[in-house]
Amino acid sequence: MDAMKRSHSVSVVALEQVSVRFGTRMILNNLSFQVFPGEFIPILGPNGAGKSTLLKLLLGLLRPASGRVQVLGRPPRLGNREVGYAPQHRVLETDLALRARDVVGFGLDGHRWGPGWHDCRRRALIDQALLEVDALNFADAPVGHLSGGEQQRLLIAQALLSRPHLLLLDEPFASLDIAHEQEMITLIERVCRARGVAVLLVAHDVNPLLHVANRVLYLARGQGALGVPEQVITSATLSRLYGSPVEVVSALGRLFVVGADA
Repeated sequence: MDAMKRSHSVSVVALEQVSVRFGTRMILNNLSFQVFPGEFIPILGPNGAGKSTLLKLLLGLLRPASGRVQVLGRPPRLGNREVGYAPQHRVLETDLALRARDVVGFGLDGHRWGPGWHDCRRRALIDQALLEVDALNFADAPVGHLSGGEQQRLLIAQALLSRPHLLLLDEPFASLDIAHEQEMITLIERVCRARGVAVLLVAHDVNPLLHVANRVLYLARGQGALGVPEQVITSATLSRLYGSPVEVVSALGRLFVVGADA
């Protein structure tokens, strides 16, 4: 989404001078930015920079020490079905009895007690989500027998099941090899572009995402910079964020950050 289109859109996420503290430690400091419908934005930065903390703010799991957070025009709240979320993934145990479709189904009713969806309607919604992430062929397989990439597809399908307007993904590629990582990036972009879903995706390496990112959000030392990759991932911008010299080197079609734990 270009700047002209963003200027005429209502934001999906808006932060105004948001600060988050854990004890005496400042995690985020006066952070302000907006995310617009359909944008694909990787969140980058070193460990402890506040990437997962930011997702918790948007999910309503944390409250800022100061500032204002808006998600789809309202304060964040728990159980908001307009926000899809896939946490950091760990490969599930091989003796786990749940089927693949059972895991996806938690996206419909795993957060509540009492009567749920009608069986036929529920199955149709789950099958559609499995189809979108190319997982329908192993829908009834024991989830513990699936590969890490297959399990990750299920978590994405689960997060998309309620047809959210905002998708939050916390390091979705951490357990994947390069080939499966690229497959997952292509899948997420295809589904979310088709639906017009805004994506905030925590990652450690921007290079696999450069071809799909509208903008990138880089966090370091409580500060943040949001913009197109060629504006944010520069020596000048990262040196400012880290408060010390950082060199960004471009080689072989990739960006390398030197002089920081990035």
